[in-house]
Amino acid sequence: MTVPSQVPSYQFPDGFVWGVATASAQIEGASTEDGKGESVWDRFATLPDKIKEGTNPSVACDHYHRFAADSDLIRDLSLGAYRLSVAWPRVVPDGDGAINPKGLEFYDRLIDGLLDRGVTPWVTLFHWDLPQALEDKGGWTSRATVGAYARYAEIVVKRLGDRVKHWFTMNEIPCFIGYGYGSGYFAPGRRESAKVVNQAYHHAILAHGEGVGVVRAFGQPGSQVGLVHNHLPPPPIPFIETAETIAAAKVEYERTNSQLMGPIFQGKYGDVFLNAAGADAPVVQTGDLEIISRPTDFLGLNIYAGDFVRARPDGSAELLPFPKQYPHGDLPWLRVTPEVLYWGIRLAQEVFGVKAFHITENGAAFDDTVTADGEIIDTDRREYIRNHLISVHRAIAEGYDVRGYFLWTLMDNWEWAEGFTKRFGIVRTDYETQARIPKLSARWFSEVARQNRVV
Repeated sequence: MTVPSQVPSYQFPDGFVWGVATASAQIEGASTEDGKGESVWDRFATLPDKIKEGTNPSVACDHYHRFAADSDLIRDLSLGAYRLSVAWPRVVPDGDGAINPKGLEFYDRLIDGLLDRGVTPWVTLFHWDLPQALEDKGGWTSRATVGAYARYAEIVVKRLGDRVKHWFTMNEIPCFIGYGYGSGYFAPGRRESAKVVNQAYHHAILAHGEGVGVVRAFGQPGSQVGLVHNHLPPPPIPFIETAETIAAAKVEYERTNSQLMGPIFQGKYGDVFLNAAGADAPVVQTGDLEIISRPTDFLGLNIYAGDFVRARPDGSAELLPFPKQYPHGDLPWLRVTPEVLYWGIRLAQEVFGVKAFHITENGAAFDDTVTADGEIIDTDRREYIRNHLISVHRAIAEGYDVRGYFLWTLMDNWEWAEGFTKRFGIVRTDYETQARIPKLSARWFSEVARQNRVV
């Protein structure tokens, strides 16, 4: 048998960031403790038939009380970075009024504890948990929410910015606007017209720009800031990597991302979006686009799955159907398409000129089984993550500036409308006892981070 002279090592560059990500509403619990205000998700979870099994985030993973042990977990897994989010209603309970000192004190303790353990905090300022009091005034459909966000961001950056140097302004605008105000599937559960949804979207990207300005003005020198974006629909993957199919994928990527990427990275709403929106395009005030397009240091990408495309005769992309037996995780949309990370990065750069990236979420929910001796042998999750990392490695090898990978997620948690029914964690959460049980994938990912390569 002939042995290959060189086996790919999948080594990542020195300084590549390995971490895990979570969101405050999904793990903290303590939803009414120490002065925290009500969030739109707290309210949404009280409505009938909105959350699987009728659960709510009032306790979640009880991270508010167990953050020290959870920080130990991150350190013990050899992970040097932790992407967390600050709960706006914990800091400013009614969204735009009095500051809650105990809320800020909690994040002081969390940040200090991470740093003491050698873990670098990467802080998301807004991860969906809008204060309900602001929603009662219109939420993201009201321009006043932009000003409230800017004030909240300034409070947080001034308080934590002496220790935090890495910031994300917002998480997944297409999701919390599109599902929150369009389909009603997510909090606050509204079903508005396209005109109203597009205006809410504009307010969200305007708030992003204000957040960038806050970090530049009040963060410590050298602080970095960017947006976390997800693609709805998922990024296109050329079924065959030919010039015509790649060109069609670019057309599709521009069509489905121009509402966000155009204003942020090109300073304008492009014709692709404006022609599609027509009379439903948002009202843009003087100076808005200059704020929205303030330069960022990177783009965070949350990517889990993609769609295969091929070129039509007119150059547009035809989305290919998935056969019923196509492999997927414990959610029907979680199809296993590892190439999507490479194409998500490449298309963002080639279509909109994005220069630097972090993969801010990637991971999978599977129907985990606990063995008789208490193990979770999640080889499916390991294979999903491993092959997606190989896709990231390809992007880096071809010269794309990808600087980090944050696995979703540290531990099983309250998965929004899915409640506690889906498990994305590399650490199992026993919701009755709050015990944390590292899965086999956690041990594997720890070794990836330790060796800085795919093992």
